[in-house]
Amino acid sequence: MLKQRIITAIVLLLILLPALFHHDTLYWRLVTLVLIAAGAWEWGRLNRLGQFGSWIGAFVCLVACVMAWDLGLLAAPQPLLWTLAGGIWVLVGAALIKTGVSRWGQLPRALRLGGGWLVLWLAWLAVVQAREVGVAFLLSILVLVWMADVAAYFAGKAWGGRFSAVKLAPAISPGKSWEGVWGGMVGVVLLALVWLALERAGVLASPSLYSHLQSRGGWLLLLLAVLFLAAMSVVGDLVESLVKRSAGAKDSSRLLPGHGGVLDRVDALLPTLPLAMMFYSVLN
Repeated sequence: MLKQRIITAIVLLLILLPALFHHDTLYWRLVTLVLIAAGAWEWGRLNRLGQFGSWIGAFVCLVACVMAWDLGLLAAPQPLLWTLAGGIWVLVGAALIKTGVSRWGQLPRALRLGGGWLVLWLAWLAVVQAREVGVAFLLSILVLVWMADVAAYFAGKAWGGRFSAVKLAPAISPGKSWEGVWGGMVGVVLLALVWLALERAGVLASPSLYSHLQSRGGWLLLLLAVLFLAAMSVVGDLVESLVKRSAGAKDSSRLLPGHGGVLDRVDALLPTLPLAMMFYSVLN
């Protein structure tokens, strides 16, 4: 399993990194378009759409992304769109986690499918717009999510259950603890401070999400924003876990040997990318 994970990770990096750092963002748009289409296919399967229907869903999502590209939405500021997307993620994400696994399957399938494909479309739009701002800006968002996940894992392993006997969401993801969430939040705050220090020392390129937040809203906004994004990354992870548990699936698919599926790798990014673009566009 470890060998599979390493090989898959190396192959993904060999595909993603050249596209990310290439001066022409066309390559990044195309690579992420393939990933989003794969995620849309997985979403159909998790919601029992069937093989053919899942391929149709992936095609529909792909067409929606290409239409946004053709209409010029990738380059145009979208403060209203990102604010609406952020508000929906906060309200709907909280409602889904509160109602639990059993209620998910009771929702109309058209609503579940359409909502998931909309979320993937928004995530693609956000990840492309973030790359248009700059490589450092996009990386600062990605690394924030990764730091929240890694710090939460180690904090949960070390202190899970020590300070809070209540699990985070036992019916959805029994392994997650509040100590893990708090550890993830500490991790992203430290990340933001270190990133800013390195950026100001000229070690890291700018602008990053952190420098944008700090320069436009001060230290308090920076602190609140990174904590909020870390919390929403947990929401994204829990929502995907809820859907998988409802479908009786351990992974969203086996497209990435050793890692599960595309949705398993991007679940925490689905809310954080649009929300990060909300902060950027509104403050601009």
